[in-house]
Amino acid sequence: MPLDDDAVAEIYREHGPMLRRVVWRATSDANRVEDIVQEVILRVWKQAPEAENLRAYLITTARHLIVDQYRAAGRRPQQAQLVEVAEQDSALDRALDQVLVEEALGRLQANHREIVRCLYYERLTVAETSLRVGVPEGTVKSRAYYAVRNLRVILDEMGVTR
Repeated sequence: MPLDDDAVAEIYREHGPMLRRVVWRATSDANRVEDIVQEVILRVWKQAPEAENLRAYLITTARHLIVDQYRAAGRRPQQAQLVEVAEQDSALDRALDQVLVEEALGRLQANHREIVRCLYYERLTVAETSLRVGVPEGTVKSRAYYAVRNLRVILDEMGVTR
């Protein structure tokens, strides 16, 4: 049974920008982005999925539509094109992973997020992070431990299983 129009409009307002970012990273074609986002929302409206994590369902549906469109375009991969298809799938997976990690990091406490940024993104040592943040090295280690633990919980809540 389809969802009512207000529920679909709310889903579109809440998740539309995220879907556009995900699809844009995979296709870089503004027309395809809008087509795919609208198709994803249309499927939600028609199917009224009972997904635990709507965001994960939307991303998965978008990925399936992108792959389906690629295949429907008549691109039958030859031996040389198989590598290109694998690279595109890999790029799409990386883009989806990046969106999920960015969202998960946004849910961390600010002091934990800063430690993760320094240690994992900037590749600073514990001592360098301690100097930059202005806390003892033990505090950096403790915050890093709790940040990673909280990230695991957040990603689990988001439906990320790998």
